Amino acid sequence: MGRPEAAAGAFAAVVRRDVRAALRRPAEALTPVAFFVVVAAVFPLGSGAGPATLAAVAPGALWVAALLAALLSLDRLFREDLEDGSLDQLLLSPHPPALLAAGRIAAHWLLTGPPLLAASVPVAVLLALPPRSIPILLGALALGTPTLSLAGAIGAALTTGVRGRSLLLPLIALPLLVPVLIFGALAVRAAALGVSAAGPLYFLAALLALALTLAPFATGAALAVGAE
Repeated sequence: MGRPEAAAGAFAAVVRRDVRAALRRPAEALTPVAFFVVVAAVFPLGSGAGPATLAAVAPGALWVAALLAALLSLDRLFREDLEDGSLDQLLLSPHPPALLAAGRIAAHWLLTGPPLLAASVPVAVLLALPPRSIPILLGALALGTPTLSLAGAIGAALTTGVRGRSLLLPLIALPLLVPVLIFGALAVRAAALGVSAAGPLYFLAALLALALTLAPFATGAALAVGAE
């Protein structure tokens, strides 16, 4: 088997391993999505805003809930592998750490991204978003949630094995994740106002391309340094 085929096989093996492990604990896997729905659902009750005001602030509320849901799941990204010793075994494999990190990130997005997209439709209706903005919301989440996983994985790798990582992770990851929040909310707000959302969507696509290029290498390097 050639090197590209071996790398693809290793990547797929990491993804399958993580997805199967998560499916054995469905309640834990669905916690970020449940958190997203609960935060968005209680927002109208806590704000007391009318439908017009609610629709105006809904894009920001949706994206804040999505960002917090991503942060909630990132703490477990490498923690269990560190505790049971499997992280050292992965790093000692003949494949580069960036490839293995990419597999972990892909599995993380598969377990959190599509469920968030599915849950965002009823949540958008609950928050009185105009129907014309829902396709833009789904497109923005499809571009933004992989970037949340990619950029957040850097913070998770940097805090792996560090005491108080639950507090450090948000401090490190938030500066990387806030641009996604800003442009995602801008895209949905533009669609709700009936103007073009192309600009924010282009920025989200650029952030995704940048994260796909750099995040696996940065995450792999952070894991390798942390394991030494």
